[in-house]
Amino acid sequence: MALAAVVFDLDGVLVDSEHLWEENWVAYAARHRTEWTAEDTASVQGMSAPEWAAYLAKRSGTPESAVEVERAVVDGMIAAIEAGEAPLLPGAGEMVREVSAKVPVALASSAARRVIDAVLEKHRLTGEFTATVSSAEVARGKPSPDVYLEAAARLGRSGEECLGVEDSSNGIRAAAAAGLTVIALPNPVYPPKPDALELAAAVAENNDDVRRKLLAYLSGEFAEASGR
Repeated sequence: MALAAVVFDLDGVLVDSEHLWEENWVAYAARHRTEWTAEDTASVQGMSAPEWAAYLAKRSGTPESAVEVERAVVDGMIAAIEAGEAPLLPGAGEMVREVSAKVPVALASSAARRVIDAVLEKHRLTGEFTATVSSAEVARGKPSPDVYLEAAARLGRSGEECLGVEDSSNGIRAAAAAGLTVIALPNPVYPPKPDALELAAAVAENNDDVRRKLLAYLSGEFAEASGR
């Protein structure tokens, strides 16, 4: 089956924003006299907004509902994005534009819808995407495959017809479970676990390398190596 579309993750693949999520989780917990740890961050990475908001609400002991917790954190993220604190990663814009000129592209992100829209608008990438999906819009967040299956479906493709680009353990697991051919871009601060990396068809050093690998797969150059 020919590869005919690409689905990108957002945080850690297109924008440098993973640390902003952690800063906002830490700050919220601290306001409720709770220490948010690296283990907490690892636990919630890949979760949808309702999922991590419920975790943070329970962890912090706040009297606020999960909906209110989510709103507070997302408000913090939006402020950071508008202040320019979530820059595109080097080569990300060029990668998206070059790939989207060849095949349809989608976004499959754990970020809340407001964050997705704010990032793409800030960096003038909205028009490059045929579809964007937040994991809050499907039944389960990563590592379940739901968000990737939905992104592929909105492109009119099966998972097996798509390439995926991911930086985290749960993201790689989700894309692979959906049948995508995954290119891993390991996050240097939150590196994926070895068992997750084994699910990737290729591992890239940076977004320029991702772009080259995507174009090679789409041209059929890597077809034999991937068993297609």
